[in-house]
Amino acid sequence: MNIDQELKIADVVSNNIKTADIFKKYGIDFCCGGGISIAKACEKKNVSVEQLLSELKSIDNKIIPSQNFNNWELDFLIDYIVNTHHAYVLDAIELLDAYSAKVAKVHGENHPPVLEIERLYNQVKMELLQHMQKEERILFPYIKQLVKAKKENCPVINSHFGTVQNPINMMNAEHEMAGNTLKKIAELTMNYTPPEWACNTFKALYAKLDEFEQDLHLHVHLENNILFPKAIELEKSFQVLN
Repeated sequence: MNIDQELKIADVVSNNIKTADIFKKYGIDFCCGGGISIAKACEKKNVSVEQLLSELKSIDNKIIPSQNFNNWELDFLIDYIVNTHHAYVLDAIELLDAYSAKVAKVHGENHPPVLEIERLYNQVKMELLQHMQKEERILFPYIKQLVKAKKENCPVINSHFGTVQNPINMMNAEHEMAGNTLKKIAELTMNYTPPEWACNTFKALYAKLDEFEQDLHLHVHLENNILFPKAIELEKSFQVLN
């Protein structure tokens, strides 16, 4: 891909996942906010377009097959999302529950931001758990049905939610809400920088929250910028039965 400033960020990252690290370096959102051009993103963040393009173009374009998400079959991509990112969320919240509760209890009186951090974390945790359940029970099975029907040259029966665009719109909105909540947490934690006096649990909480946000960025990118657009196009390719 020839990279220029008019390309959308989501398209650049979809073509080469390695570019995500460059956008992250400059604080540019490549998942929920990936629908804008490189030029527009640089303008918003007061970043040199020339510098960013130079760094993007210097990245090795050779993609390890296991990283080439954009070429994966949608059913395989769904399984990867569930087994990697959904599984990560479930594992991470066990530690985050313990860390956030302990830090809030021990340090909340003298360092009030940790109380708000705990509240926001619990909010985003509940949102993500419900969100993933809807994907795994409703949206993902339907997309897999589309893939199977395409392979077998069979028609697709109407779903109870109408077009796949409807649940996708909901998932996109929920992704944005979760992303905004984690941005607030990042601000409260000074980008996950613990105070000098922080105990080990305090440090572990901030490190895990940072990891949690970074995983969500890739998770959302795979859905918003690869899985969902392709599912919409796949559904349009059928003459859906009434």
